[in-house]
Amino acid sequence: MSDSPRADRFSEEQSIHVFKGNDLPDLEKGVAAISNVLKTLPMRPGVYRMYDSKGNVLYVGKARALKNRVANYTQLAGLSRRIQRMVSQTRSMTIVTTTTESEALLLEAQLIKRYRPPYNILLRDDKSFPYILLKEEGSYPEFPSVQRHRGARRSKGTYYGPFASADSVTLTLNSLQKLFLLRSCSDSFFRNRKRPCLLYQIKRCSAPCVGRILPEDYKELVIDARNFLAGKSTDVRQKLVVTMEKAAERQDYELAAVYRDRLRALTFIQNHQAINSDNLRNADIFAIERNAGLVCIQVFFIRNRQNWGHHAYFLNHIEEQSLAAILQSFLGQFYEDMVAPEFILTNCMPQETSLLEEALSSRVGYAVHFHQPKRGDQKKLLDQAVRNAKEAIERRMAEGATQRQLLQEMTTLFELDKTPDRIEVYDNSHIAGTNMVGAMIVAGPEGFRRNAYRKFNIKSQTINPGDDFEMMREVLGRRFSRLERADPDRHSGEWPDLLLIDGGKGQVRAVVDILKEQGIEDVAVVGISKGPDRHAGREHFHLSDGREYALETNSSLIFYLQRLRDEAHRFAIGTHRARRAKNLTSSPLDEVPGIGPSRKKALLLHFGTARDVRNAAPSELEKVAGISSKTAHQIYDFFHSHT
Repeated sequence: MSDSPRADRFSEEQSIHVFKGNDLPDLEKGVAAISNVLKTLPMRPGVYRMYDSKGNVLYVGKARALKNRVANYTQLAGLSRRIQRMVSQTRSMTIVTTTTESEALLLEAQLIKRYRPPYNILLRDDKSFPYILLKEEGSYPEFPSVQRHRGARRSKGTYYGPFASADSVTLTLNSLQKLFLLRSCSDSFFRNRKRPCLLYQIKRCSAPCVGRILPEDYKELVIDARNFLAGKSTDVRQKLVVTMEKAAERQDYELAAVYRDRLRALTFIQNHQAINSDNLRNADIFAIERNAGLVCIQVFFIRNRQNWGHHAYFLNHIEEQSLAAILQSFLGQFYEDMVAPEFILTNCMPQETSLLEEALSSRVGYAVHFHQPKRGDQKKLLDQAVRNAKEAIERRMAEGATQRQLLQEMTTLFELDKTPDRIEVYDNSHIAGTNMVGAMIVAGPEGFRRNAYRKFNIKSQTINPGDDFEMMREVLGRRFSRLERADPDRHSGEWPDLLLIDGGKGQVRAVVDILKEQGIEDVAVVGISKGPDRHAGREHFHLSDGREYALETNSSLIFYLQRLRDEAHRFAIGTHRARRAKNLTSSPLDEVPGIGPSRKKALLLHFGTARDVRNAAPSELEKVAGISSKTAHQIYDFFHSHT
């Protein structure tokens, strides 16, 4: 797959055009700013960005002819109320011209994922998909390992996927272990084994680490695994059957039983992943459905005639948009960092299908075709995706109803002014005052908003180790001072309606005082403490006016509040562990100017420890390869100029 297009592949961005007109109404200001840009726009394909008065990206769009497309925004009578609202906020624009409209489509998708503008259709969940990697490099290339992989493909080997979820990968990996007994351990683990590990005992590895299998026999297993992942499971099955029968004829029943178990594993995975379509080898299937204001896109991955799972997407900012337009925007973002297969099946052809086919084909180097089947096996697969999309919407609606009921109960219990749309939950984590971090998670009517989570490394040097009150003071001070600067008018939706604090009356009073110092008195604060004997289910809830509540142990609301508290605790602990792990591998040499990884490695190999480097004289430092006299004195001065 070719690299995704970057802005430097296209014509230079035009400078941002700002229109000054403070005496005009907002809508007229927006039209005037756009009209000012129109004067310099060419009749060429390209991408435009619209900004508000603070420089935030409002919208990213593409056009075959920029001048004609942007001119439409000045014709207010033909614009929907939503687009009129966007125009009223527009104060400047940036233009990037491209060679073709298909390049503009790819760049548009890239910029939408980067800026996540509020007026574009957005994926809520755009994480990368997992793959299976048959890794062939490393210290033992004669014994390739099989492992799950997510992210950049830097390791040498063969990648199979994408899989829709970690569960899909786990199912396939477990079957691969049972079927082909390939190792899944790291090279360091492999190198240090003196006896087989547990996977060998449960017949999921052939134990090449201790010589229980010859390299040539292991190679045969690798070939079989490749054939299976390439869709040749029938060939693999026939080979296993023949081998099992030969073992039985020799009355080697123990070996025959091993092959019998492997055949069972193959049958299991075939039942779960095989599809009934001989003429569909590699394809993605998209089913888009709309109901009660929700739009769900269900995607199925078909690779090598195997179903490698499915995933449901719910999109933001889809008001007044047709399903065809939504699907086009979705597919542009979806394939921005994914390899498109040759065939894409869908129950609704996307807007500008030919353009989308051209853009995707240019990225992957072969023709990509969209198809809406009307009959046959492909139609049955598409119907299955449609059914899953409808069921996903029904589940989301049911969950939403439950969530709204819980939020309403919370509003009544805590006597809030309104049902909270944004709940922020805070927690701290440290060990004996070291690696102190604060964490904030966000929840709303739709559940957890993980892309809004934030971590705070405690920077103050005056905080006493483990002082939770001062840690919270720094966290909230940084959070709300930054929010006040970015959105003083509270239009962004980033201001919380409720703060949930892990703590009792003291913590709540401290948080209220911290907020008052910043002039914030209209954000509700609730503390959650463990209650008597610190038993889960007996929590007490503390309000800023001194009131205290305890809920029934079987209350749905207490389970919900516990889940919020526990999610904040999980995120704080995870953040703390990551920081602690990073500090364990850090070195004082990392702070020395001019010392990169190569010189750091050379110094540590020569002296053994960073302390010995610190104590070395310049003449001793010069003996290290790559360390000049000037660098040696820089190192010496760095460690001794402050003492």
